[in-house]
Amino acid sequence: LQKLIHLLQATDDALIQEQALITLGNSAAFSANQDVIRNLGGLSVIGGMLTDCVPKVKEKALNALNNLSMNIKNQEEIQEYTQVCRNIESAPLNSDLQLAGLRLLTNMSITGDYHHKMINSIPCFFHLLSEGTERTQIQVLKVLVNLSANPAMTRHLLRAQV
Repeated sequence: LQKLIHLLQATDDALIQEQALITLGNSAAFSANQDVIRNLGGLSVIGGMLTDCVPKVKEKALNALNNLSMNIKNQEEIQEYTQVCRNIESAPLNSDLQLAGLRLLTNMSITGDYHHKMINSIPCFFHLLSEGTERTQIQVLKVLVNLSANPAMTRHLLRAQV
């Protein structure tokens, strides 16, 4: 895992980055590896890939963070990457990149701890709900259901410009 993280830092080759991110994401499916990746500084390295200009690299980084977000300590670090909402908003409609971001937000919105970071994206969620394909709509609904479970979000959900 340490070598994969170092590889991500050392290369600009998008194909190598994608493969390293896929491997880290698959490794993160095991809870023991989630702590190891965090302790090795992997969350910041993977999170840094969200600013990459290659959509496939961003998508693979979001998928890896999605698996890593199943850990509360990891969520504390991942919540710093507000780039996720911007990636969802700027991604092509119904793209794999957009779906990867929505899956991560679904996990991050299970508890109310980070709902306030998604307030500005609520209009985007409603837009995706009306314009997206069924796959996109289902993912958006999961996020909206999680947000609606928080009474503090009611006002923001009802006042959103759609």
